[in-house]
Amino acid sequence: MEFKVQRGPLTKQASEVLILGHYEGEGLLPEAASIDKAIGGKIQEVLASEEFTGKFLQTLLLRTDRKIASPRLLLLGLGKRSEVTLDRIRQAAGRAATQIREMKFGQFATQIHGKGLPRIAIQDLAQAMVEGVVLGLYQFQVYKTDRQTLPKEVRECTLVEPDEKKIVEIQMGVLRGRTIAEAVNYVRDLCNTPSNVVTPSRLAEEAKKIASDYHLHLNVLERSDMERLGMGALLGVARGTVEPPKFIVLEYEGAKKRGRPVALIGKSVTFDSGGISLKPAENMEQMKYDMSGGATVLGTMRVAAQLKLPLNIVGILPATDNMPSGTAMHPGDVVTTLSGKTVEVINTDAEGRLCLADALAYAQRYEPMAMIDLATLTGACVVALGHHAMALFGNDPKLNAHVQKASEETGERVWPLPLWEEYYDQIKSEIADLKNTGGRPGGSITAALFLKQFVGETPWVHLDIAGTSWNGERPRPYVPKGSTGTGLRLLVQYLTNLAKQQKSKSR
Repeated sequence: MEFKVQRGPLTKQASEVLILGHYEGEGLLPEAASIDKAIGGKIQEVLASEEFTGKFLQTLLLRTDRKIASPRLLLLGLGKRSEVTLDRIRQAAGRAATQIREMKFGQFATQIHGKGLPRIAIQDLAQAMVEGVVLGLYQFQVYKTDRQTLPKEVRECTLVEPDEKKIVEIQMGVLRGRTIAEAVNYVRDLCNTPSNVVTPSRLAEEAKKIASDYHLHLNVLERSDMERLGMGALLGVARGTVEPPKFIVLEYEGAKKRGRPVALIGKSVTFDSGGISLKPAENMEQMKYDMSGGATVLGTMRVAAQLKLPLNIVGILPATDNMPSGTAMHPGDVVTTLSGKTVEVINTDAEGRLCLADALAYAQRYEPMAMIDLATLTGACVVALGHHAMALFGNDPKLNAHVQKASEETGERVWPLPLWEEYYDQIKSEIADLKNTGGRPGGSITAALFLKQFVGETPWVHLDIAGTSWNGERPRPYVPKGSTGTGLRLLVQYLTNLAKQQKSKSR
């Protein structure tokens, strides 16, 4: 899709559809007022009749009778001015773009929504709008063979701005928004693709392509390498599958001086059957997205390189299937992790934390300034928070706060849960150091406490994305059904903020 930034009045912008934003309960904005005057007061008419009120995400299509350059207007409700946020701008842009596609138009133009709002830069508004459009128009159609039945593609969006001084800022926002949103869609593609295609080997190939395209260093450990290092937990999970496991390490060096990196670790179980502790058949096909954390790390590494973030970053993906077979790990087995700690396997469907245990221990070899892991780890997280927030756990209040700040800025919500030692008794084993599950009570907390045993003193955050990585319900404004790509925008914002902080300290 092509994005253009055009200087000039909206009345002279030729497009199939012109989108106008409107605040609920307010009069027309200056640009809308000039259009309304040109088309004979049609906008005021629908406002007076309350056919359109500006309620958040409300839309109404009007014809202009060719009295301006565009033949149609799509009125878009932005809600009450006091309630507008960047994420609401993102949602509104996504809703408008999908409306354009449903009406079978291929091109549209729009103003920058939210101009003049306090403390929100026009560059950020442009970024949010582009993200909303790109994310909202996402479709996964790789396996559709009847191309004639597919919706028409929206091929072009023009952002119109009358003030020439703001054009460069808008262009910068467009570039950043497009870069990030396309990476989110890359993550969605990986997670929507079936597991007979996206195997651990395919993830390694994707990492190789990113490394080649953006000059990153790649190291892929094979089964023999993992055996030599003593990654007994990850190898235990991999025992039941014919797919060879891969331990993928991507290194991005964006800092001028070689400094301590940020380590990003993503659970990368390319299909999770549950192993011997087999999952129910219902919805098991969705378990192709159990590598969402790893896919998000791949996408984030790509964006970091594209944006040339002045940081050192290590991305780690412990990749395997979790399958039942004659060689599969049994409940009751004991595995020895890379750290040396032993784990009694109570449930083979609690495999993600085993993979992450070895990955977190390996990440400490880089002496990172911070570690963040993302994992579709527990159904208990879905019970606790539903599908609208990630669970946040961490051992460092400052790092927790930085991640929460990035969450607020991106609209990718996190909610902190405790790591109180009282829960630790649930994962104590009578025959090993730890058990890999503490039962149903506080399931997401005990899983995070398990991971905490492998991070040492390194500042660490664990994001349980089990409830947010897959949308099995109705589509939302910029979140279609299927994989959501949740977490990438949050990570990129955290890394961007960190780069700014380090720059200000060095002055």
